[in-house]
Amino acid sequence: MSARTSLVFKVASEEWEFEQIHRLNYRTFVEEIPQHAASPAQRLVDKFHAENTYLICLAGRTLAGMLAVRGKRPFSLDQKLKDLDSYLPAGRHICEIRLLAVEKHFRGAHVLQGILALLWQHGLKQGYDLAIISGTTRQLKLYRHLGFAPFGPLVGTGDARFQPMVITLETFESAARQFLRKAPSPTGQPSPARRTRPCP
Repeated sequence: MSARTSLVFKVASEEWEFEQIHRLNYRTFVEEIPQHAASPAQRLVDKFHAENTYLICLAGRTLAGMLAVRGKRPFSLDQKLKDLDSYLPAGRHICEIRLLAVEKHFRGAHVLQGILALLWQHGLKQGYDLAIISGTTRQLKLYRHLGFAPFGPLVGTGDARFQPMVITLETFESAARQFLRKAPSPTGQPSPARRTRPCP
């Protein structure tokens, strides 16, 4: 990758972007975290794909990282944890964050920061003020650093174990301030894509 290649953060909208999402989904949640069975096609289409909003980072025409956001019930966690609402504060507009993945050679290259800033923008626009995730036990330190709090028992099996976690908008804004301060003002009209300094 050229040193002049910029990272672009946007909502996925193109067919080639979705195809790369399916392939990164496979590499992350089949090959790296063995949550799903292997497939000769080496692509994994999420069961909620048609309802997901994918927030992505591109380096040219290469997908560097992604996450999916969805506000429609039932959530994935509804299917894994009995009586999910009993763990959550009432009166909140909830979304579920899933499929957080960054290509290995882009980790540490400002990808996560930009995706989180885009997530903050998107959450404000949609009116979400509470988010839940199934955080891989391999990255609990990172999730706690971002302000996520664990609740309920672990879900998943074998080497693919996940901790249900929750975060409020207020906590996210406080804990992730170093990421969010670089985001365009949510009160303005930010463009659908935002560029950062070149990758190293």
